[in-house]
Amino acid sequence: MRERDDPEVVGRRVQQLRTERGLTQRQLAEPAYTPAYISTLEAGRVRASDEALRHIADRLGVAFEELAVGRPAHLATALRLRLTEAQRTLADGKAEEAAGEYTALLAEAETHGLTTEQATALLGLGECALETGELTQARDHFEQAEHRLAEETLPSRVPAVRGRAIAHYLAGELRYAVYLLESTLDELNRGGLHDPDALLLLYASAIGPYMDMGAHARAAQAAEFALALAPQAADPALIARMHRQVARTLLAEGRIAEADASLAKAAELYRQLQLRTELANCHWMRGYVCAQNGDLDRAEAELRQALTMLAQTRAALYRSQAAVELADVLHRRGKSTEAADLLNGVLGDLSSERGAVHAAAAHRLLGIIAEDARDTEAAEEHYVRALSLLERAGAAGDLADLCRLLGDLLRRTGRVEAALDAYRTGLGHRTAPGTTTLGPAPAQPPL
Repeated sequence: MRERDDPEVVGRRVQQLRTERGLTQRQLAEPAYTPAYISTLEAGRVRASDEALRHIADRLGVAFEELAVGRPAHLATALRLRLTEAQRTLADGKAEEAAGEYTALLAEAETHGLTTEQATALLGLGECALETGELTQARDHFEQAEHRLAEETLPSRVPAVRGRAIAHYLAGELRYAVYLLESTLDELNRGGLHDPDALLLLYASAIGPYMDMGAHARAAQAAEFALALAPQAADPALIARMHRQVARTLLAEGRIAEADASLAKAAELYRQLQLRTELANCHWMRGYVCAQNGDLDRAEAELRQALTMLAQTRAALYRSQAAVELADVLHRRGKSTEAADLLNGVLGDLSSERGAVHAAAAHRLLGIIAEDARDTEAAEEHYVRALSLLERAGAAGDLADLCRLLGDLLRRTGRVEAALDAYRTGLGHRTAPGTTTLGPAPAQPPL
């Protein structure tokens, strides 16, 4: 509980509550105190002891907290219930409505000095901003939540750290996102703070950035740790998110059936929890799995379903990213015009600060479509834009492939020296399996 209010404030509060209940100072004082003591207290000339305040609170029929700090009885519990309702609103895909609820709850929690509830509301606002693609706002909210929890244990701060990392990841700052996740994992594991939920959240969140950086072995290790921690975790939504991320590493290892099974588990949990955005993301990833396995019919169906669900949730950034995946499948099915229209329709929602990797993927695919149409000038322009986005994001694996495409285009148009430069750039970005530029892998959890 926060420090007690000043005697003058407490005195006015006691007088107001006594008057509302129609009690005299004598009735409030008896049998333990005198009317004069109550008069002095109400005038703010004495600081009541905890014992005296508990007696007065009992006579007034209120909680001690309400007299001491002006906090209505059971306020914290009621706020937590309403925070849960806001979380459900967000889970139903109503990010803007949830943001309004969280904003009101944050103001109420600040009024009554409820630090933990303030942090919870800020985390919710951060998640809403991630949904709507407002990445700078998201990062600010997560930083404020972390500040509110500065006196708490590290496991309590992990959701805020993870939120910041995801905001940087979606903005294309892969290396910094991985740094945040790895340094926190190190601090937890080396400090003996083996909280299963916190560790699972961090390992599952690291898989995406690792994969995009080309660090497949480290992604696979993170997935292995996440799967081992899952039976100890208490949060089903967290377990579902983990299954969705683990599917990426299984897919990279060619374990298609296992990846599909992992996504099915995640989807079932999300259905039970009615987490619509996360469920849409499951369809998105299953579509990706099917596309990698050559099942383009099912891939298109899954991705179209994901896109429809994300459009309903107004999760603009995720919707744009799923659209890029769908466009790739459409192109592979010979529907290049539809794919190009889809890509051009979402490029405005993507940028170097907002979904950089998928913005690069959109330009890469538009370049391939332009090459197919023998428009080499447009193709080169798209490849160069994609190259700039990937270099900023540090997506090594994608960069190497793009440099090959650009080099081939330049070679075919007679610019051999420029082609060689592109190939050399691509080779320079090829990383050894399982490495990043961040040093050794983080300490391992005791499994």
